[in-house]
Amino acid sequence: MRFVNADTPESGPPTERELLRWAEALAGTARTGLGFTENLYERERFEEVLEIAAEIRQRSAHPYDTSDLVHDWLATVGDGVAGYVTPKATVAAVVGNDDGELLMVQRADTGYWLYPTGWADVGYSPAEIAVKEVGEETGIECEVVRLLGVMDGMRAGFTSMPLYSIVFHCRAVGGALKPHPLECRDVGFFAEDALPEPIAGAERWKDLAFAALRDEPFEPFFDPPREPPWLEAHLNESDDR
Repeated sequence: MRFVNADTPESGPPTERELLRWAEALAGTARTGLGFTENLYERERFEEVLEIAAEIRQRSAHPYDTSDLVHDWLATVGDGVAGYVTPKATVAAVVGNDDGELLMVQRADTGYWLYPTGWADVGYSPAEIAVKEVGEETGIECEVVRLLGVMDGMRAGFTSMPLYSIVFHCRAVGGALKPHPLECRDVGFFAEDALPEPIAGAERWKDLAFAALRDEPFEPFFDPPREPPWLEAHLNESDDR
């Protein structure tokens, strides 16, 4: 199976996803520059770049008032290393039981079903976050088996903010199903041919997730480098890995 994007960019006008990524990349670079420079001229130039980035984002699928967006970006500028803008991180867990079923949660905010996932809290390793999130969201105790992969959320198209998702294959070892009262509408274990609906992005992860649950050999997935990196790489479902 293949869990990557095609490397060949399409010609023509930029896509909405490209506009969003370009805007966030420019804004991140400008905010990082503002965090490190004390030169007034450079600060003015970086602030101008933020204005341009806001105009680009306004043309994307995630419009935002440009003045408000620039204000919000400026409010996040820090000093030195603390001001270096990096993607946020989430940790997810593909958890299987003895019957080869996949643990899934129905998100309270969207109603979509997905494997447990959450923000990477400070003070925990990524694997510890996986165990923590599964317990909090579902009531299930699990152990981490191996790394399933790492993906760029903006490149995959499931987030409008710069975000990396670290996904682990885990095994259920105890506990009882109990959905988090605020984060989940429902939880459950599901067979590959009986996944609940609506489901989020199954075409990206379903085959690989169940291969892991069957203990089949696989290579951890990641987004391969693009050439050139600033043109959109579109998902090609005909590729296999």
